[in-house]
This record gives sequence, structure tokens and C-alpha cells, in this order.
Amino acid sequence: METTGVVRRIDELGRIVIPKEIRRSLGIKDGASLEIYVDRDVVALKKHSTMNNLVEMANIYTETVYTTIKAEMFITDRDNIISCPNLRKKEFLNKQISNFLEECINKRNKIKEEDIRKLQLTEDKFIDCSYVISPIVANGDVIGLVILISSGKINDTLKNIVDIAAQFLGKNVEE
Repeated sequence: METTGVVRRIDELGRIVIPKEIRRSLGIKDGASLEIYVDRDVVALKKHSTMNNLVEMANIYTETVYTTIKAEMFITDRDNIISCPNLRKKEFLNKQISNFLEECINKRNKIKEEDIRKLQLTEDKFIDCSYVISPIVANGDVIGLVILISSGKINDTLKNIVDIAAQFLGKNVEE
């Protein structure tokens, strides 16, 4: 653990302000959840993702979709791509999602793009593909996205696969 040299006082309600520069450099947005860890006299904060518990299940799901129908599925939390097919892991896994995908989360957008277009998954990665995007909703909040990309046309069956995956993951977070 490295020191920042920043010292803050705890107010009378037990609150402490994390400086804007630190929040910005770590990608901690307003309203983000943080986990608190304690080890003797050290208190550490870590960005929390409700999707953390589903990563293993999401990995199995994305690989099964790829091996079964040869379509690539990406699963995100609110910040990063948390699961994708093995052949894309180096390129995309744990990378911050694009502004376009953040907007899909914030607006709860379901998108079905049947024709080949440029899809921006991360800030620096575009893929020419047709795609379908469905938000993962748990307890009324959007917690991530399921994205399926294809080099062919997106049909209703592929759209349904994405919708089922999003609902399945959302229900598992609620349990």
C-alpha cells in the first residue's frame, strides 16, 4: 500500500472526504459503493461491485454461449467488462467500459442493432459487428449489461438469449 500524503479529519458524524483527485484517478464516481476492510490499525476502501459474486457464473455463461452458437457475449458491471469469451480476455477483461455503454446503463437501454456497425466496448476498442445489449437489473437498479456481438445478423433468438442472461444474472444478485 502506498501513501498519498493526504490527511483528512473525521467529522462529528464519522465521515471522511476522499479527495477528488484520488476518486478521479481510481474511477470512483459519485454514488459508488465502497467496501471497507480492516487489518489491525489499517482501514482500506475498495470499489464494490454487486457483480463480483457472479464472475465465475458469468465466465461459464459467456464460454457456453461462444462454444454453442459461436457468438461472443460480454458481461459488464457498472464500470468494467467482467466476463467475455476466452479468446477476448486479454483484449477486454477488466477494462473500463465506454461512455456509450455507461449511457446504456444510465438510460436502461435495450438495443438491437441488426446491421454491422462499429460498437465501442472500451474507450479505445471498437468492433465491427451487429449486436444486442440488455441491462442487468437487480432490486430495481441497473448493475451491468449483457452484450452479444455477431458478424452476422442479430435475430430474435439471439436477442432472447441476451435477455435471458440479463434476467438470470439480475435474479442471482437479488437472491
